[in-house]
Amino acid sequence: MCELLGMSANVPTDICFSFAGLMQRGGGTGPHRDGWGIAFYEGKGLRAFHDPQASVDSRIAELLCVYPIKSRVVISHIRQANVGAVGLPNTHPFTRELWGYAWCFAHNGQLDPVLFNWPLRHFKPIGNTDSEYAFCWLLDQIHQRFEQRPEDPAALAAVIHQCCEQLRGIGVYNMLLSESTRLFSYCTTKLWWITRRAPFGEARLRDRDLTVDFYRETTPDDVVTVVATEPLTANEQWQRIAPGELVVFHDGEVESRLVSASGAGS
Repeated sequence: MCELLGMSANVPTDICFSFAGLMQRGGGTGPHRDGWGIAFYEGKGLRAFHDPQASVDSRIAELLCVYPIKSRVVISHIRQANVGAVGLPNTHPFTRELWGYAWCFAHNGQLDPVLFNWPLRHFKPIGNTDSEYAFCWLLDQIHQRFEQRPEDPAALAAVIHQCCEQLRGIGVYNMLLSESTRLFSYCTTKLWWITRRAPFGEARLRDRDLTVDFYRETTPDDVVTVVATEPLTANEQWQRIAPGELVVFHDGEVESRLVSASGAGS
Protein backbone atom coordinates (compact mmCIF):
# COMPACT_ATOMS: atom_id res chain seq x y z
CA MET A 1 0.00 0.00 0.00
CA CYS A 2 0.98 3.63 -0.52
CA GLU A 3 0.66 6.48 1.95
CA LEU A 4 -1.05 9.84 1.61
CA LEU A 5 -0.42 13.28 3.11
CA GLY A 6 -2.58 16.37 2.70
CA MET A 7 -2.93 19.80 4.22
CA SER A 8 -5.63 22.47 4.34
CA ALA A 9 -4.94 25.82 6.01
CA ASN A 10 -6.53 29.24 6.33
CA VAL A 11 -3.23 31.00 5.62
CA PRO A 12 -0.27 30.02 3.40
CA THR A 13 1.64 27.47 5.48
CA ASP A 14 4.59 25.19 4.85
CA ILE A 15 4.37 21.44 5.34
CA CYS A 16 8.08 20.83 6.01
CA PHE A 17 7.55 19.18 9.39
CA SER A 18 4.91 16.67 8.27
CA PHE A 19 6.70 15.89 5.01
CA ALA A 20 9.92 15.23 6.94
CA GLY A 21 8.08 12.43 8.71
CA LEU A 22 6.35 11.05 5.62
CA MET A 23 9.52 10.85 3.51
CA GLN A 24 11.12 8.53 6.08
CA ARG A 25 8.38 6.00 5.37
CA GLY A 26 9.46 5.97 1.72
CA GLY A 27 12.14 3.33 2.17
CA GLY A 28 13.32 4.12 5.70
CA THR A 29 10.75 3.34 8.38
CA GLY A 30 8.33 2.04 5.73
CA PRO A 31 8.45 0.00 2.50
CA HIS A 32 7.15 2.66 0.08
CA ARG A 33 10.28 2.90 -2.10
CA ASP A 34 8.65 3.21 -5.54
CA GLY A 35 8.44 6.96 -5.94
CA TRP A 36 7.01 10.02 -4.29
CA GLY A 37 5.42 13.31 -5.20
CA ILE A 38 4.04 16.48 -3.67
CA ALA A 39 1.94 19.35 -5.05
CA PHE A 40 1.50 22.83 -3.56
CA TYR A 41 -1.33 25.14 -4.61
CA GLU A 42 -0.48 28.81 -4.95
CA GLY A 43 -3.84 30.35 -5.76
CA LYS A 44 -5.00 28.49 -8.87
CA GLY A 45 -1.40 27.67 -9.73
CA LEU A 46 0.16 24.33 -8.82
CA ARG A 47 3.82 23.71 -8.01
CA ALA A 48 4.58 19.97 -8.17
CA PHE A 49 7.61 17.73 -7.59
CA HIS A 50 7.78 14.06 -8.63
CA ASP A 51 10.53 11.49 -8.25
CA PRO A 52 10.31 7.75 -9.05
CA GLN A 53 13.09 7.07 -6.52
CA ALA A 54 12.62 6.35 -2.82
CA SER A 55 11.91 9.54 -0.87
CA VAL A 56 14.30 8.57 1.94
CA ASP A 57 17.18 8.70 -0.56
CA SER A 58 15.97 11.71 -2.55
CA ARG A 59 17.93 14.96 -2.43
CA ILE A 60 14.81 16.73 -3.73
CA ALA A 61 12.72 15.38 -0.88
CA GLU A 62 15.35 16.42 1.65
CA LEU A 63 15.35 19.91 0.15
CA LEU A 64 11.58 20.18 0.59
CA CYS A 65 11.96 19.34 4.28
CA VAL A 66 13.87 22.57 4.80
CA TYR A 67 12.58 24.80 1.97
CA PRO A 68 9.35 26.35 3.28
CA ILE A 69 6.98 26.54 0.29
CA LYS A 70 3.85 28.29 1.57
CA SER A 71 0.48 26.91 0.48
CA ARG A 72 -3.09 26.60 1.70
CA VAL A 73 -3.67 23.18 0.08
CA VAL A 74 -1.05 20.44 -0.33
CA ILE A 75 -1.28 16.82 -1.53
CA SER A 76 1.59 14.33 -1.23
CA HIS A 77 2.08 10.60 -1.82
CA ILE A 78 4.71 7.90 -1.34
CA ARG A 79 4.30 4.79 -3.48
CA GLN A 80 4.59 1.06 -3.01
CA ALA A 81 3.81 -0.18 -6.51
CA ASN A 82 1.18 -2.85 -7.07
CA VAL A 83 -0.30 -1.82 -10.44
CA GLY A 84 1.89 -0.15 -13.05
CA ALA A 85 5.64 0.02 -13.46
CA VAL A 86 7.87 2.17 -11.29
CA GLY A 87 8.46 5.36 -13.24
CA LEU A 88 7.62 9.03 -13.54
CA PRO A 89 4.32 8.57 -15.46
CA ASN A 90 2.98 6.44 -12.58
CA THR A 91 4.14 8.72 -9.75
CA HIS A 92 1.39 10.48 -7.79
CA PRO A 93 -0.11 13.01 -7.35
CA PHE A 94 -1.75 13.27 -10.78
CA THR A 95 -3.14 16.50 -12.22
CA ARG A 96 -5.73 17.48 -14.84
CA GLU A 97 -7.53 20.69 -15.82
CA LEU A 98 -11.29 21.09 -15.35
CA TRP A 99 -13.26 24.40 -15.46
CA GLY A 100 -9.98 26.30 -15.60
CA TYR A 101 -8.75 24.75 -12.34
CA ALA A 102 -5.83 22.38 -11.82
CA TRP A 103 -7.23 19.28 -10.09
CA CYS A 104 -4.80 17.19 -8.09
CA PHE A 105 -5.32 13.59 -6.93
CA ALA A 106 -3.53 10.85 -4.99
CA HIS A 107 -4.77 7.35 -4.17
CA ASN A 108 -3.88 4.62 -1.70
CA GLY A 109 -5.21 1.12 -2.40
CA GLN A 110 -5.91 -1.23 -5.26
CA LEU A 111 -8.97 -1.67 -7.49
CA ASP A 112 -10.10 -4.97 -8.98
CA PRO A 113 -8.57 -5.12 -12.50
CA VAL A 114 -11.39 -7.32 -13.81
CA LEU A 115 -14.25 -5.18 -12.52
CA PHE A 116 -12.61 -1.81 -13.13
CA ASN A 117 -13.07 -1.52 -16.89
CA TRP A 118 -15.38 1.49 -16.87
CA PRO A 119 -15.21 3.61 -20.04
CA LEU A 120 -13.44 6.97 -20.11
CA ARG A 121 -14.58 9.93 -22.19
CA HIS A 122 -12.82 13.25 -21.83
CA PHE A 123 -9.91 12.42 -19.52
CA LYS A 124 -7.27 9.80 -20.34
CA PRO A 125 -4.40 8.35 -18.27
CA ILE A 126 -0.76 8.95 -19.16
CA GLY A 127 0.62 6.04 -17.13
CA ASN A 128 -0.84 2.59 -16.46
CA THR A 129 -1.95 2.64 -12.82
CA ASP A 130 -5.44 1.93 -11.58
CA SER A 131 -5.08 5.13 -9.53
CA GLU A 132 -4.71 7.47 -12.49
CA TYR A 133 -7.47 5.62 -14.34
CA ALA A 134 -9.75 6.17 -11.32
CA PHE A 135 -8.85 9.88 -11.30
CA CYS A 136 -9.74 10.21 -14.98
CA TRP A 137 -13.03 8.36 -14.44
CA LEU A 138 -13.87 10.54 -11.44
CA LEU A 139 -13.25 13.77 -13.36
CA ASP A 140 -15.33 12.41 -16.25
CA GLN A 141 -18.24 11.91 -13.87
CA ILE A 142 -17.87 15.40 -12.41
CA HIS A 143 -17.61 16.92 -15.90
CA GLN A 144 -20.73 15.10 -17.06
CA ARG A 145 -22.71 16.30 -14.05
CA PHE A 146 -21.48 19.90 -14.06
CA GLU A 147 -20.50 21.67 -17.27
CA GLN A 148 -19.37 24.63 -15.17
CA ARG A 149 -18.08 24.87 -11.63
CA PRO A 150 -21.16 24.59 -9.36
CA GLU A 151 -21.88 27.51 -7.07
CA ASP A 152 -22.94 25.16 -4.28
CA PRO A 153 -19.89 23.28 -2.91
CA ALA A 154 -22.20 20.78 -1.22
CA ALA A 155 -23.52 19.65 -4.62
CA LEU A 156 -19.99 18.97 -5.83
CA ALA A 157 -19.09 17.12 -2.62
CA ALA A 158 -22.17 14.91 -2.99
CA VAL A 159 -21.18 13.84 -6.51
CA ILE A 160 -17.59 13.17 -5.46
CA HIS A 161 -18.79 11.07 -2.52
CA GLN A 162 -21.15 9.08 -4.75
CA CYS A 163 -18.31 8.31 -7.17
CA CYS A 164 -15.97 7.34 -4.33
CA GLU A 165 -18.58 4.94 -3.03
CA GLN A 166 -18.73 3.28 -6.46
CA LEU A 167 -14.95 2.91 -6.51
CA ARG A 168 -14.92 1.54 -2.97
CA GLY A 169 -17.24 -1.19 -4.22
CA ILE A 170 -14.46 -2.67 -6.36
CA GLY A 171 -11.46 -2.41 -4.06
CA VAL A 172 -9.54 -0.28 -1.61
CA TYR A 173 -9.92 3.42 -2.35
CA ASN A 174 -8.40 5.97 0.01
CA MET A 175 -8.15 9.32 -1.74
CA LEU A 176 -7.04 12.94 -1.51
CA LEU A 177 -8.39 15.37 -4.13
CA SER A 178 -8.37 19.14 -4.61
CA GLU A 179 -9.22 21.84 -7.14
CA SER A 180 -7.18 24.47 -5.24
CA THR A 181 -9.62 25.62 -2.53
CA ARG A 182 -10.87 22.45 -0.85
CA LEU A 183 -9.29 19.18 0.23
CA PHE A 184 -11.56 16.18 -0.35
CA SER A 185 -10.50 13.22 1.82
CA TYR A 186 -12.19 9.85 1.31
CA CYS A 187 -11.52 6.68 3.30
CA THR A 188 -12.02 3.00 2.61
CA THR A 189 -9.59 1.51 5.12
CA LYS A 190 -7.49 4.11 6.94
CA LEU A 191 -7.08 7.85 6.87
CA TRP A 192 -6.46 10.18 9.85
CA TRP A 193 -6.55 13.93 10.41
CA ILE A 194 -5.60 16.53 12.97
CA THR A 195 -6.46 20.23 13.18
CA ARG A 196 -3.98 22.52 14.91
CA ARG A 197 -5.16 25.87 16.23
CA ALA A 198 -4.43 28.17 19.17
CA PRO A 199 -3.24 27.44 21.77
CA PHE A 200 -0.53 25.75 19.73
CA GLY A 201 1.84 23.28 21.34
CA GLU A 202 4.76 21.01 20.61
CA ALA A 203 4.64 18.08 18.19
CA ARG A 204 7.07 15.18 17.85
CA LEU A 205 7.40 13.01 14.73
CA ARG A 206 7.12 9.23 14.94
CA ASP A 207 9.50 8.46 12.08
CA ARG A 208 12.25 11.03 12.59
CA ASP A 209 13.96 12.61 15.56
CA LEU A 210 12.32 15.97 15.03
CA THR A 211 10.19 18.17 17.28
CA VAL A 212 8.59 21.53 16.52
CA ASP A 213 6.95 24.11 18.77
CA PHE A 214 4.07 25.41 16.66
CA TYR A 215 3.54 28.28 19.08
CA ARG A 216 6.74 29.82 17.74
CA GLU A 217 5.82 29.12 14.09
CA THR A 218 2.23 30.39 13.95
CA THR A 219 -0.11 33.25 14.79
CA PRO A 220 -3.15 32.91 17.08
CA ASP A 221 -5.52 33.01 14.08
CA ASP A 222 -3.90 30.14 12.13
CA VAL A 223 -5.87 26.96 11.49
CA VAL A 224 -4.02 24.05 9.88
CA THR A 225 -5.36 20.56 9.22
CA VAL A 226 -3.11 17.65 8.22
CA VAL A 227 -4.47 14.40 6.76
CA ALA A 228 -2.36 11.23 6.61
CA THR A 229 -2.71 7.50 6.07
CA GLU A 230 -1.20 6.96 9.52
CA PRO A 231 -0.68 9.58 12.25
CA LEU A 232 2.68 11.31 11.81
CA THR A 233 3.21 12.49 15.38
CA ALA A 234 3.55 10.56 18.61
CA ASN A 235 2.22 13.08 21.13
CA GLU A 236 -0.97 14.41 19.50
CA GLN A 237 -4.54 13.16 19.25
CA TRP A 238 -5.49 12.34 15.64
CA GLN A 239 -9.03 11.61 14.45
CA ARG A 240 -9.90 8.72 12.16
CA ILE A 241 -12.06 9.09 9.05
CA ALA A 242 -14.65 6.30 8.94
CA PRO A 243 -14.80 3.84 6.03
CA GLY A 244 -17.14 5.26 3.42
CA GLU A 245 -16.80 8.81 4.74
CA LEU A 246 -15.80 11.88 2.74
CA VAL A 247 -14.49 14.79 4.81
CA VAL A 248 -14.17 18.13 3.00
CA PHE A 249 -11.72 20.65 4.47
CA HIS A 250 -11.80 24.35 3.57
CA ASP A 251 -9.36 26.85 5.06
CA GLY A 252 -8.31 24.26 7.62
CA GLU A 253 -11.84 23.65 8.90
CA VAL A 254 -14.22 20.75 8.33
CA GLU A 255 -16.73 22.09 5.82
CA SER A 256 -18.78 18.90 5.42
CA ARG A 257 -18.80 15.19 6.20
CA LEU A 258 -20.66 12.68 4.03
CA VAL A 259 -21.06 9.10 5.18
CA SER A 260 -21.84 5.87 3.36
CA ALA A 261 -25.50 5.17 2.67
CA SER A 262 -24.94 1.75 4.24
CA GLY A 263 -23.60 3.43 7.39
CA ALA A 264 -20.19 4.80 8.33
CA GLY A 265 -17.86 2.09 9.44
CA SER A 266 -19.49 -0.62 7.33
